[in-house]
Amino acid sequence: MSAPRVASKICGLSTPAAVAAALDGGAAYLGFIFFEKSPRNVAPQDAARLAQPARGGRAQVVAVTVDPSDILLDRLSDELAPDLIQLHGQESPERVRAVAQRTGARVIKVLHVSEAADLDAAARYEGAADHLMFEARPPKDAALPGGVGARFDWDLMAGRRYARPWFLAGGLDPWNVAEAVSRSGAPVVDVSSGVERGPGLKDPALITAFLDAVRRA
Repeated sequence: MSAPRVASKICGLSTPAAVAAALDGGAAYLGFIFFEKSPRNVAPQDAARLAQPARGGRAQVVAVTVDPSDILLDRLSDELAPDLIQLHGQESPERVRAVAQRTGARVIKVLHVSEAADLDAAARYEGAADHLMFEARPPKDAALPGGVGARFDWDLMAGRRYARPWFLAGGLDPWNVAEAVSRSGAPVVDVSSGVERGPGLKDPALITAFLDAVRRA
């Protein structure tokens, strides 16, 4: 299977079947969520078992966190040893650098977008994070900072260039990801709720369909 032009991250994995579908479909990144309010929350030791098939270069393992404490970071380092830490909260550039130094992992910083002005924040983080992720700003009453199926105007990203490959997230699914790639120019796409049959319930068939759609994009 040849590598797709656009890389994919399947996020919020919690079952061996979903992991297998992601790996078999060629996902470059597997995301495991460590946030108690999320229906996709998993324990570090469970994530370590789930991630085992990805080791040896099949895919990069991403620990998804929200304003993580040092205690959580240390536990993730010890039990999961992720390739990347995804920061989904209000972390400052200084905190991003500290997370990278403490864990030895590369860092993805999530930036919420609803209008062009929100993209100005990217400049603050480019020197601190290894990758940026642009995701739709969740509704004000949302209990979660992501994974709610919200999307933003993909045209806002068109023509923008960053030092390293960036991720597009928010409201993607097998039926719209090709359009999202075309309009945004995203080098990496991230999906969670768009491949679920219910909150936190990943559907292997939808994962396969999403990755097939990305390959054709």
